[in-house]
Amino acid sequence: MNTTIQSATIDLLPDERWWGGRAADGRLMPFGAQPFSCDLATWKHEDGQLPEASNQSAPLLISTCGRYIWCDKPFAFSFEDGHLTVQADHPVIVHGDGDGTLRDAFLAASRNHFPPSGATPAKAMFAKPQYNTWIEMPYRPTQQAVLAYADAMLAADMPPGVLMIDDKWSPDYGTWTFDPATFPDPREMLRQLHDKGFDVIVWLVPFVSPDSAVFRELEARGLMLRDRHGRTAIRRWWNGLSAVLDLSNPEARQWIRGRLDALCELGVDGFKFDGADLYDFHDDDLPSTPMTSNDMCEQWAAIGVHYPFNEFRACWKMGGQPLAQRLQDKPATWDEYGIGSLIPEMLAQGMIGQPFVCPDMIGGGEVNSAKHSNVDQEFFVRYAQIAALSPMMQFSTAPSRVLDADHLEAVRRALAIREEYLPTILRLADHAAQTGEPIIRPMAYHFPDMDPVTDQFLLGSDIIVAPCTQRHAVSRRVSIPEGRWRADDGRIITGPAVIDTPCPLDRLPHFMRED
Repeated sequence: MNTTIQSATIDLLPDERWWGGRAADGRLMPFGAQPFSCDLATWKHEDGQLPEASNQSAPLLISTCGRYIWCDKPFAFSFEDGHLTVQADHPVIVHGDGDGTLRDAFLAASRNHFPPSGATPAKAMFAKPQYNTWIEMPYRPTQQAVLAYADAMLAADMPPGVLMIDDKWSPDYGTWTFDPATFPDPREMLRQLHDKGFDVIVWLVPFVSPDSAVFRELEARGLMLRDRHGRTAIRRWWNGLSAVLDLSNPEARQWIRGRLDALCELGVDGFKFDGADLYDFHDDDLPSTPMTSNDMCEQWAAIGVHYPFNEFRACWKMGGQPLAQRLQDKPATWDEYGIGSLIPEMLAQGMIGQPFVCPDMIGGGEVNSAKHSNVDQEFFVRYAQIAALSPMMQFSTAPSRVLDADHLEAVRRALAIREEYLPTILRLADHAAQTGEPIIRPMAYHFPDMDPVTDQFLLGSDIIVAPCTQRHAVSRRVSIPEGRWRADDGRIITGPAVIDTPCPLDRLPHFMRED
C-alpha cells in the first residue's frame, strides 16, 4: 500500500527505526528513538551560518519495518514523540504497509528509484590502497615531492596503489593543466608513477579563479553562474573567492569534460571531484537552465560517471552509479565526530544507495587537525583497521614517517587482513553493481530482531567486523546475531549473544558465519 502525502505526520510502528537523508547524520541513525530534524534542501544551520563541510545525501528514508519514503526533490523531515513529520511543497509517497524488513525497503527503493548501473568504479580503487598527497603537502604539491611520496610508500613496504595529487597542482582554479613552475614534466612524472605500479588521480573543483585567462574566456561565453543581479557569481569557499561553473549549462559541462579528457590523454587516470556543495549555489541564482542547489550538485556527480577512477565527498542522489564516495574530512579525535563517526556514516552512505564508500584518509583528513609532529599512533592504527575491511582504504599521512616499528607493523597487519579478504570485497563490489546492495551493511539489514548497533558492521551477509574505536581499550563489546560464528582468534560463538572480545593493538576483531 502506498500513501501520497505533502506535509503530514506519520505514526511510527512499534520499534520502527529509519535510515536515510544525509550520510553525515549517520552517527544519529537509525532515527526514531530521539528527536531529530533535517531539511535536505539546505546545509545552512539555524543561525544561517554555513557549515564547514557537506557530504552525500538523498531524498530517501527507509524503515526497519519495510516502509520507505522517496521523492525526486528534497524534503524536510523530523522525528519526535513516536511520529515522523514530512514537510514538502510537492507530493511525497510513503511506500509499503509496514510488514517487511530494512532489506525489503532498501531493495524496493533501489529497484524503483535508483537502479544499479551494473558498473563499479575502477577495480584498482578497491584492490589497491589509495594514497592522497593532501596531509603531506597541502596546497604545495610538486613533481619532485609527489615522486618522493610514492617512493617513500614503496620503501616502507607499502604496496603501490591509487595516488591522488591534491589541491594546487594547477596554476589557477579552473586552469586544469599542470603548473609548469612546480610540475615541469608531468608526462614523465606520470610515466614514472605508472612504472612504479601507481594509478594517478588529480583533484579539481567547479570553481574558476577570477581575473584568470580561463575566467575571462568562460565569462565571455556565458558559462559562469550568474547571481540574482545577473552578474557573474563570486562565491566564498574554503580556499577563498572564486567564480562557479554554471553546471546547468550543457556547454559548461562539455567544457570541463574537454579539460579532463585532455588530462587523460596526458596520462592521468581519473579525478577527485571536490566542491559543488549545496551551499555553493543559491536559490536566487540565475542559471542558464532552472536548477536547485541539489540539482547542481547532482550535475557535478554526473560528470564523474564518465571516469572509472573518481572520488566524491559531496553528492546529491546518484544512487546505484559507479561513483566512489569518501566521507567528509574528519578531525583526528577519538570522539563521535572523529573516529567514532566512520562506521555510522559509511553505513548511512550505503543506506542511501551509495555502496562504493571510503572512510576518510587514515588518521583524519582535516588538515588543521592532523598534527605532523604529534600523531597519535594508536589512533592511526585503529583508523587503518576500520578502513582495512571497508570497501576502500585511503592513506595520506605517510605511516613510515609518523609511526614507530610496533605501530607500523600493526598497520601492515591491517593491510594483510585486507589482502586476505580482498576477493570477498571485490565480489561484493560486483554484487553491488548488479543489485544495488551495500558492501558494508547495518546488522539490522540481515538480522531484524537485533537491537540497533552502529559501531560494528556486516561485510556482506556473513562477516561481522567490529573494530576498536576507544582509546587504550583492551577489549570491546560485540553483538553476535543468531547462528554459529568463528572469530579471527579461533573462538566459536553461538548467537544471539553479546560478548567482550580482546582487542590488542594489532587485532581487528571479525567473525565469519559458519552455518
